[in-house]
Amino acid sequence: MNSIEGIIFDCDGVLFASREANLAYYNRILGKFSYPPVLPEQEKRADLCHTASSPEVLRALVKPEDLQPALDYAATLDYREFIPYMQPEPDLAFVLGELSCHYPLAVATNRGTSIEPILEHFGVEQFFSVVITSCDVERPKPAPDMLLLASSRLGLAPENCLFIGDSELDQRAAEEAKVHFAGYGGLVSEGLSLRNHLQLLDHLPAPEK
Repeated sequence: MNSIEGIIFDCDGVLFASREANLAYYNRILGKFSYPPVLPEQEKRADLCHTASSPEVLRALVKPEDLQPALDYAATLDYREFIPYMQPEPDLAFVLGELSCHYPLAVATNRGTSIEPILEHFGVEQFFSVVITSCDVERPKPAPDMLLLASSRLGLAPENCLFIGDSELDQRAAEEAKVHFAGYGGLVSEGLSLRNHLQLLDHLPAPEK
């Protein structure tokens, strides 16, 4: 990991435990259009709500004729209502504070406008110099666009960045962007596997001056 000069984080499942919040959000939309809710035990559908961008999620969950009305309704919701369902990952603020002393940090998330109030709510926005969302690129993850834009805005080559994600979408995006990848929360990957954020401090010692 000696070539790492910057770190990019996914949001959901990496910075914050947010499955409950995401299900509540999408179930609010589904209920508005008389669709049954997505249940936690419906793993494939629940994972989709947790990892994909809103257009991709709703495209899979509602009929084609309901897609645009559902997206329009989603745009009226204030995601801050769902933030109380979220929790920061253990030791998050401490690790971000340590890392930000030595590395520029970024967020690359399939979320849209909800990411800024989430970071502010949990008091970690000051650690990130770059925030990239699905609104900033034509193709969200698993396309590499988001990671390439994040590395560019960090002023770094993709091969000098580490992306930390928790899903197959994240891993595919990292492979296509040619950035290093770490699977968070036990995700099996060919690269680094992290059970918690504290392990990052062991794998990424402070660069020599």
